[in-house]
Amino acid sequence: MEKLTAKDIMNREVLTVNTELSLQGLAEFLFHNSISGAPVISKNGKLIGAVSVTDIIRHETLPEKGPQFNSRHDYYVHTAENRFSHQDLDALHFTTEAPVTVQDIMTPKILEVEENDTVQQVAETMIKNRVHRVFVTREEKPIGIISTVDMMKVIRDM
Repeated sequence: MEKLTAKDIMNREVLTVNTELSLQGLAEFLFHNSISGAPVISKNGKLIGAVSVTDIIRHETLPEKGPQFNSRHDYYVHTAENRFSHQDLDALHFTTEAPVTVQDIMTPKILEVEENDTVQQVAETMIKNRVHRVFVTREEKPIGIISTVDMMKVIRDM
C-alpha cells in the first residue's frame, strides 16, 4: 500500500482571514462557516498565523492579555472549542473601547506541513505541538488544512 501524504487527506477548501478583521467579524465568520479556526494571511496571501474560537475566548475572559496562564485555566480555555455551542459563543459581547482585530489575538506561530509529508509526519507535528489543525502550504501560501477529524478518518479507513 502506498503511503498517504498530506496532499491526499487535506481539505482543499481553505477559508482564510486577514489581520484587519474585527473580533465581531471573526466570530461571525467562524460561526457562519461552522469552523473553529482559520489561517491568517497577509495582503499578498502568505500564511502569517492562525486564529481560533479559543483565541476569542482567551481574549474576552482573561483580565491580563498576556502569556501567563495557570495550567487549569489554560486547559479549560483550550478545550472551549468543544464545549460551547455557537449560541454561547455568539453571546460574547465585545465591549473593548479600542477596536480589537485578528492581528491583536492571532497566534503568530505557524504549524505547517508540506504537501508531500506523510500522514505519520503530519500526526507527529500535531501531537508534538498539541494542536487540532495544521496548514498545508506551498510557497508560504495555504493550499490545504488537516484537522484531527481528517486524521481520524484516515485511521477509520485503514
